[in-house]
Amino acid sequence: MTRAYLLLVVAVLFEGLGTTSLQASQQFTRLWPSLGVILGFGAAFFFLMQVLKVMPLGVTYALWSGLGICLTVFLGWLVFNQKVDLPAFLGLSMIVGGIVVINLFSSTATH
Repeated sequence: MTRAYLLLVVAVLFEGLGTTSLQASQQFTRLWPSLGVILGFGAAFFFLMQVLKVMPLGVTYALWSGLGICLTVFLGWLVFNQKVDLPAFLGLSMIVGGIVVINLFSSTATH
C-alpha cells in the first residue's frame, strides 16, 4: 500500500508539471511548455492508472485531485506570482483536512 501512495505522489507531481506548463504554454504557442503539458499529463495518468490497481477509484481521485489542487495553487504562487488570499487558504486547508480524514479514518482507502 505504501507503494501506491508513493505512485500517487508521483502522479500528483507530474500533474503539477502539466498544469504549470499549461499556463506557461500560452495556449500552446510556446513549444517547450507545450511539450511539458503532454509529458506531465501523460505521466500523471500513467501513474494514476498504477494506483488504481490497488486503491478504489473514488478515494484515489479524491486524493489525486485534492493534492493536485494544493500543489497547483502553490506552483501558481511560486512560478507565476499569483496571490493566495485568506479565503483561498482556508479552502485549501479544508481540502487537506478532508484528505487527512479519508486516510486516517476511512476503511475505503484500500481494496
